[in-house]
Amino acid sequence: MTYVIALPCVDVKDRACIDECPVDCIYEGERSLYIHADECVDCGACEPVCPVEAIYYEDDLPAEWADYYTANIEFFSELGSPGGAARTGALPFDHPLIANLPPQEHADA
Repeated sequence: MTYVIALPCVDVKDRACIDECPVDCIYEGERSLYIHADECVDCGACEPVCPVEAIYYEDDLPAEWADYYTANIEFFSELGSPGGAARTGALPFDHPLIANLPPQEHADA
């Protein structure tokens, strides 16, 4: 099991979750953040600090955002497991689900 970052993060990328994560498993794509399922230790530290409530435990992910589980997993298919987001820095791509979304308008986070 793992945590998943869903639609509310797209075009926001607040990064409070990155600061809170003790294992550095939250990676930054071009428009969204992604949690590496193999590196996440399921501590839950990221979830309460997200100002837009984009982070869900896998079993609690709302049905309308179910595809974000796959997007979070597949984002790492070519990247593999770098052993921490600090090693990669911000990455210049997103999963196609996110890359193909229109720009998201959000209320101030």
